[in-house]
Amino acid sequence: MILSGEGGERISLNELISKYGITVRKDSVIRTVFLKYFDPKEVLVANGVVNRSIAVAAKKNITVFIRTLSFVYPYGCTLDVNNRSSTVVLSSGSTSFPTSRPVAAFHETKLNEFKKKGRVCVVGSVSMFHDSYIEKEENGKIFDTFVEYLVNGFELNTIDATEPELNDYTNIPDHIHMSQQIKVCMYEGELDSAVSSDFMKIMDSSLHSFNLKHWPMTLRLYEALNLSPPPLTLVEPQFELPMPPFIPAAFPPTFQDLPMPPLELFDLDEQFSSPEVQLTQLANRSDEEDLIFFIEKAAEITGISSELIRSERTPKKIIELAVSKLMLFRRSMMEGEIEVTSHFDMEDDRHRHSFNQLEENDDQLFSDIDEFDDL
Repeated sequence: MILSGEGGERISLNELISKYGITVRKDSVIRTVFLKYFDPKEVLVANGVVNRSIAVAAKKNITVFIRTLSFVYPYGCTLDVNNRSSTVVLSSGSTSFPTSRPVAAFHETKLNEFKKKGRVCVVGSVSMFHDSYIEKEENGKIFDTFVEYLVNGFELNTIDATEPELNDYTNIPDHIHMSQQIKVCMYEGELDSAVSSDFMKIMDSSLHSFNLKHWPMTLRLYEALNLSPPPLTLVEPQFELPMPPFIPAAFPPTFQDLPMPPLELFDLDEQFSSPEVQLTQLANRSDEEDLIFFIEKAAEITGISSELIRSERTPKKIIELAVSKLMLFRRSMMEGEIEVTSHFDMEDDRHRHSFNQLEENDDQLFSDIDEFDDL
């Protein structure tokens, strides 16, 4: 088993495995979508099985989707495989870049004098079977399958071996090196309608010729008219070009560039809505069978789950905490009502006593008003 890494290997490795029809490229495989692994070079491949015999040998229980053998391909490169001498078994999948390129290949030699066959397995990632990644996804099953092939061997699917579902390698220019080289882009100017597009008609030599048979007669006319022949003037030639001249372009050239990564779509209304709106939407989507999911999701929206440790985030604990918070809130409201009621009773009593005192004073002040009227 030969394991490589990102950026390719030295020339000596390619010289060793090139006789088996396999070469290691100097590139790196990255993913184009967001997944649970943070580093883009930790590629999670879900549909990378090229030869279905690998999934069968890995004892994959799913028979309908036999190619759904997911694995982590960290810090690896791609391979160039000649299908006539070697067989591609794993690819980078459709969510990686480069897309659907070989990352693992098998080679089996012919029978030797001892009636045994030699087998070679080349993988573009040495970290794939490291202790940090061998227990993630189904890397352990793939490693056991590769060891089983090297030790005992098994038949590969001939249809997948002869016609693998792979894409051609896309070469991208070195933009950093090209940006340091200043170039002038030329484009075609306006074409003169008088110039024919057929350059064969422009080269017609019969239209112009040098004939000197009238030259002696012209010189004798100067003598007859008593005129001195003027000096010959230089006639500037006009060359008819088959193609219009090139002039500098006003716009820079467009180089080949990578397309934009396909980003996942998010519902902005759902992400930035208020907790009340989120609870309403959650209640409309949930049924009686989704009671546990409703309680857990409602606890996340209201922030109750953040007050519990992860092991205690059960529906029972969540309801218990919510009821206790409601009781504390109701108790504080009742205490506030008692304070407000007692405050108003004291004011009413004070107002009643003051009013009675005014009535007694009024009787004393206006007791002799009848006597004043008599006077």
